[in-house]
Amino acid sequence: GSVYEISGNECCLSTGDLLKVMAVALQKVICEDTETGQTMELPPTFKGEQGYPARPLQPPWAQPHCPTGLFQPAPAPGPYPTLRGLFLKGTGQQGLTLHQALGRWDRQPQPLLCPAIGPHALLLHPVYEVHATMHLRRDTVKIPSTLEVDVEDVTEAAQHIHFARPLLLSEVLGMEAALPAQAEILEGPSGPAVFESAWVPRLRRGQRLQLHGHSHAWRVLASAPSSGRHFLLSSTYQGRFRQRPRQFKGVQELVAGLRPGRPLRVVVTQDCEGQGEDVPPLCMGDRLEARGLQGNGPGTRLLCHRHGGEEEEGEGEELLLPLGLGGGFVEEACDSKKYGLAELLEQQPLPCEVRVVAPDPGLERDALGALPALRLEARLDQPFLVGSFCEEPEEGFEIPPRWLDLSLQLSEGPVHPPAPCTRRSRVEELTEAFYYRLLAQLPGSPAPPPPRPPKPAQAGTGPGGRHPSAHRPPVPGPLPMSACPAPPLLPLPALPQPSTPSQYGRRRPPRDAGCALSSFPGIDSNSTEHDYETVDDNVQKTIRKMQAIFPF
Repeated sequence: GSVYEISGNECCLSTGDLLKVMAVALQKVICEDTETGQTMELPPTFKGEQGYPARPLQPPWAQPHCPTGLFQPAPAPGPYPTLRGLFLKGTGQQGLTLHQALGRWDRQPQPLLCPAIGPHALLLHPVYEVHATMHLRRDTVKIPSTLEVDVEDVTEAAQHIHFARPLLLSEVLGMEAALPAQAEILEGPSGPAVFESAWVPRLRRGQRLQLHGHSHAWRVLASAPSSGRHFLLSSTYQGRFRQRPRQFKGVQELVAGLRPGRPLRVVVTQDCEGQGEDVPPLCMGDRLEARGLQGNGPGTRLLCHRHGGEEEEGEGEELLLPLGLGGGFVEEACDSKKYGLAELLEQQPLPCEVRVVAPDPGLERDALGALPALRLEARLDQPFLVGSFCEEPEEGFEIPPRWLDLSLQLSEGPVHPPAPCTRRSRVEELTEAFYYRLLAQLPGSPAPPPPRPPKPAQAGTGPGGRHPSAHRPPVPGPLPMSACPAPPLLPLPALPQPSTPSQYGRRRPPRDAGCALSSFPGIDSNSTEHDYETVDDNVQKTIRKMQAIFPF
């Protein structure tokens, strides 16, 4: 036998290998100068006009008889006999082309002359490529004629032999007439893993399968934000869902959550400081209705309507929030109906957030029932094949050939007529690597939120051109014991208030603070050097808890 290379992969011809030669193609011709020993390669399309200009030194006898790109026998009196008459017999021309010259002798090369190459006699050594088929080889085997291997013609004795060609699982998708059928895996899936399921590692060499046909179910790509797990849900999933209010971190995500023709009503879940006189602060509990974008470029703002309280029904104000504003928001939702997967997709566009309130009763363990939230991202119509292992014909699975391709050979074994149960494929957990690769390949994948605008300049952004942190009052120094008695509560550094003057619209009625730092003895309330803010009830409760834990 001998070792050769096919497309960069080393393959071996062993003793006893059977090949069926399909074609022989000329690859190149090695031209050897008989006097100098130098060699050069000629392409199969050589005609002498391009790349090989005629040289001025030519034998006199070659000038009137041989055109530039044609070959004629050399009149060498040495060990090579002169075959001019036999060489050109029946051609009706003064020379032969490269292909005609190669076909004028049997194995033994003859010296030739070609004015386009040089004045010396030449020997032509053709190099062919043999195209053949082998047993259990998908592609045509290409063997160079320079490979030194001994072969024997067994055409007459091997007429009854059939060369089995392996199939890819993706090719079986278009062979509906051949299904159902048994198959044997010749080579397992290559590439990164797709599913975390226990049946995937069993798809290895030698495993026998039953392929029953196509699956008519569609899929939904889903993610669990709390755990970082990713799933593929089948349309046959029998669990029940309930819509879950969406949560947004900042105005930028609010913009990404807007849908044409549908208002987005949210509640502020985190206090957010304002930005100068143009952007009011947002207080926890504020109810907003996002209506759309205004402006272009860096000055783009989100137009929102802030509703009044219960005592101010019908009142409110219009706000223009910059896209870089932070905070927290949760969608107002009052839908408590339970939906099936198909019904949910008819009512709610993707992506959406849901919660599984009733697990699939057909599953022994539904992984989705224990998740607090599930984000449905996109619907997939990827083709699947229904299969089962021959040793477990009643337990089936659904395999995506375009994601999980493998090499196999169809066999003649019988297939059980009833299709197996495919409960295990109703929920498939995806590997993290495949999830992100799949998300990038989906044409209708949910678009990421727009890029966050640049942060404002560090200087001159606050009122009056001061740094944003400059508005915070200084921490008061320790009071002398003789100046004032000990207050009932320890003085703390002033905290930034979550709201600004009433010029921004509705203000919450101030609570009874009960105690103000400016009322302490010895401190002038009109002093510009010490400007203290009112401590509200929540801060007082926090202070009392700290005093109980850390007695002073």
